[in-house]
Amino acid sequence: MMTKRNLFAQLPTLAVDPENFETLYAAKDYRERLIKSIREASNRIYLVALYLEDDEAGREILSELYQAKQKNPQLEVSVCVDWHRAQRGLIGVETKKTNACMYKEFAEKNEHQVPVYGIPVRGREVFGVLHLKGSIIDDDVIYTGASLNNIYLNFEDRYRFDRYHIIHQPELADSMVSFIRNQMINHPAVNNLNCPHKPKTKDIKNDIRQFRAILAKSAYQFSPESVSSDQVAITPLIGVGKKRNKLNQGINHLISEAKEELFICTPYFNFPRSVAKEVKKALRRGVKVDIVVGDKTANDFYIPPAESFKTIGGLPYMYEMNLRQFAKANEAKIASRQLSIHLWKHDDNSFHLKGTWVDKRYMLITGNNLNPRAWKLDLENALFIQDHNNHLTEQFEKEADNILQHTELICTYKQLEKVENYPLEVQKLIRKVTRVKADRVLKQIL
Repeated sequence: MMTKRNLFAQLPTLAVDPENFETLYAAKDYRERLIKSIREASNRIYLVALYLEDDEAGREILSELYQAKQKNPQLEVSVCVDWHRAQRGLIGVETKKTNACMYKEFAEKNEHQVPVYGIPVRGREVFGVLHLKGSIIDDDVIYTGASLNNIYLNFEDRYRFDRYHIIHQPELADSMVSFIRNQMINHPAVNNLNCPHKPKTKDIKNDIRQFRAILAKSAYQFSPESVSSDQVAITPLIGVGKKRNKLNQGINHLISEAKEELFICTPYFNFPRSVAKEVKKALRRGVKVDIVVGDKTANDFYIPPAESFKTIGGLPYMYEMNLRQFAKANEAKIASRQLSIHLWKHDDNSFHLKGTWVDKRYMLITGNNLNPRAWKLDLENALFIQDHNNHLTEQFEKEADNILQHTELICTYKQLEKVENYPLEVQKLIRKVTRVKADRVLKQIL
């Protein structure tokens, strides 16, 4: 196990020329770039996402993949999605037609198939999903927390705001493809969702257990490169489960290294205990801390009061309760502007950003929500960047400005609503889960 003092020094790195690192700033730009990249692909396409939805945007992307495959049958094309998520409808919506039905429909209509692999990280979705990020098209890594559907791709009027980065680095692309192929697709627990006779989850439960055990010991494989003063260093990290999780260790260490500035984005304010502890230590050290979090109405689980309430709709309020408690405990730090909490809200769009910047030298691009679920249950990864010569500073500052343009600065915890002001259905739900102490359990899995 790497010690705190030498963790960064021990990390194997890949070298990236700054001109090969590109940031996109809007969901529509990401959608256009993804389609363009698919159309221009000559060697391989590996798309990885929590889900590829049966809606207009999802069908558009799957159609582009199939067109590329029919045009060039030698092109490697594979999609990886969560096994469980692909075989159910949206939460709270009854439907007999799942995303897997769409995959099968496309496969039956085309000569050359595009396999869509279901990745079962755990036997039940509530205890772990495929939250791996990073798609590879030829030698480009397209890294985003976004899944593939209407709102993530801003297909119509609404969008779900995320981060979008494109990194041209052949060795990084090869390493990530190798992991997808060898550690995931080739395992018996993983099945092609196009197949008419795919197994039921209970039939592969032993395979799933073995699969998770293998994932817990896995890492990206590559030959380390030296990094010149004209380049930035990048290290792909992966982790699943609480024990010996190098990604979790890396995130904690990253925060512990902050000396001047710490900038954190998370869509759900529910830090794991170790992250909360490191943030608290950073504040004690005098570090300027900025936290960007979505307003409860910008949460993807939010249900407007005018609509029929479902239990899942209580989550955004629970996250706001966490945030209010944190803000109240740090009121003096907020007053002195050492701690700045930025609440994101833009019309009826939603917020899904995650990531960390430290002292304009270290950056984490990740799908990790920095919550207990990510820490213990889901399969997560990240790209850890060391930029000691500030090659990417201007680009990251532009990205930060883009993120902050639709935020409100919290000057006191009193700006955040109290439970007494929540809708009655929410108040009843919160009282119920608090009375039976279920809130402690919920915070670990949501």
